[in-house]
Amino acid sequence: NPQSRFHLSLGISYPSRADRARARAIGASPGGDIMIHGQPRGVTGARRMGRDWTAGCIAVSNDEMEEIWSLVPVGTPITIHA
Repeated sequence: NPQSRFHLSLGISYPSRADRARARAIGASPGGDIMIHGQPRGVTGARRMGRDWTAGCIAVSNDEMEEIWSLVPVGTPITIHA
């Protein structure tokens, strides 16, 4: 999403049907609207935010986000390891 409130963002297709079922089975919310994104608009350079401010997203610097954006076409499978 080039119009994101962050410096570019890539949506992740989570939760899947299986993720929702797993969460429902334990009475939890699966969450959702997970993105890989750059810094909030107005934050420039490689400066990091200094704390976990993403509410579940994967945040990278704007320069890193531009590199990811140029290399990862829509539909690319990704795996996130905690």
